[in-house]
Amino acid sequence: MDPDPVADEELLARAATEPAAFEPLVARHSVALHGYLARRAPAAADDLLSEVWLQAFAHRHTFDATRGAARAWLFGVARNVLARHWQRIARDPGPPPTEEQAASDPWQAVDQRLDAVAAGPSIHRKLAELPAIERELLLLVAWEGLTPAEAAAVVGIPAGTARSRLHRARARLRARLSNGTLNTLTGELA
Repeated sequence: MDPDPVADEELLARAATEPAAFEPLVARHSVALHGYLARRAPAAADDLLSEVWLQAFAHRHTFDATRGAARAWLFGVARNVLARHWQRIARDPGPPPTEEQAASDPWQAVDQRLDAVAAGPSIHRKLAELPAIERELLLLVAWEGLTPAEAAAVVGIPAGTARSRLHRARARLRARLSNGTLNTLTGELA
């Protein structure tokens, strides 16, 4: 922990004219952003993280503290980089994944934490059935540890709307997963 931590928002504001002020943001948020990317695109997470920092640095002057926290802004940049990555994959899928890439599927880690190994694919299917915005909100809150308001800023919707969609997503998952595996996945969802 920094002996004299400066707020992320202040660092971003200073970084607009003082590029070195951006460095502590990289140190503070790289692990969380990498985790976000690795759970969604494990084989490309390192490259995507680099792209996130390049984009964030290039657009640091666009950060507006009145619209939300710097952390939410950074996750928004990561979400946009990830969306562009999926668009590129859709246009040019490239070669099939290697065995190593296939083995890095983030759901295997979830499976290991669950009481029943078979619950992983079921949860994955149930999450995939949710509307994209609800799924993204749920994962941002449950996996990334963002508050509902921060998750709302990431996906670009009002905080109240995010809270209601998050509530709806949790209710849908509870209804679909009645065997208790949802509580095992994360206490946040319960």
